[in-house]
Amino acid sequence: MSKAQSRYPLLFNPNARSQKGKRALHFLMAKAQEFVLYATRDIDDARALAADFAEQGEPVVLAAGGDGTLNAVIQGLAGSETALGVLPAGTMNVFAREMGIPVPNLQSSNLDKALEIIDAGFVREVDLFMANGQPFVQMAGVGFDAQVIEDTTVESKNLLGPLAYLMSAVKVLGDTPPKMKVICQDGREFDGVAVLVGNGELYGGQVKLFSKACNEDDMLDVLIFKESGYKFVLDSLKGMAGVIDLVSSSVEYIQSDAFTVVSDRDVPVELDGEYVGRYEEVIFESAERKLKVLAPEHVTGGFAQLWKNWQNLPRKLAGDVKKSES
Repeated sequence: MSKAQSRYPLLFNPNARSQKGKRALHFLMAKAQEFVLYATRDIDDARALAADFAEQGEPVVLAAGGDGTLNAVIQGLAGSETALGVLPAGTMNVFAREMGIPVPNLQSSNLDKALEIIDAGFVREVDLFMANGQPFVQMAGVGFDAQVIEDTTVESKNLLGPLAYLMSAVKVLGDTPPKMKVICQDGREFDGVAVLVGNGELYGGQVKLFSKACNEDDMLDVLIFKESGYKFVLDSLKGMAGVIDLVSSSVEYIQSDAFTVVSDRDVPVELDGEYVGRYEEVIFESAERKLKVLAPEHVTGGFAQLWKNWQNLPRKLAGDVKKSES
């Protein structure tokens, strides 16, 4: 795709208070000639603006901000032919990492490199899925992780940062878990207490939780946790190490293009890290169209490749052990 217009429409949050957010605003002001800037009031405003651009047939819309802003823009663009350009300026930037787009670090915002990728114009079409009619592109959670998000207040996040989520997680672990059933379109059924869903490999930042996932295979990777309490913690640690499907655990790892999660009571649900409400039933299915994203044509070398090699090390070791035992 060539740059079809002289200036990109760009949606951003003008109230960003973090150091990364302030650096992003400085970058946008310095590069203002590249963009038509639209300061969003809130998530709903970002979603509506993106939808308006898509309806007008805008070829490219950029989103500058964290995963919340990005998720809103993706919802607005869902079902359209408009391509998404990402200028990551949040804390985790999960989707940007998944796509190989440079993310902020201590030394640099890396937004100039992200803009170079946008200007290069290479488009990837990635899977877009729906949960009860709401689009998501990276991950979803039914139960535990969504409840942690629901229980973590803005005040505690401002005061404690990431520790606030840990404190909420400890509280949730002490609650009586719901009983869930995952019913796949092909007839498979599984019981559990919590469900995590991945369209890509990454969950919550740099954790490669879904080791078999590919966001271009028309499939979702699903982790069904069957036990709560300390067993849930141990299984989660195995998932963070990237070997949950290689070692003994109570987690069922499946792939499916469509399935329904049914719970014995209403449970919290998150999509791309954003809390969306409570449901007794969540229907996961593919969206009618894939999402067009401006991304690197090839992701090789540098830190990204070192990180991928490090993540794959436990799996390689586990495979070597299996070979030696056979």
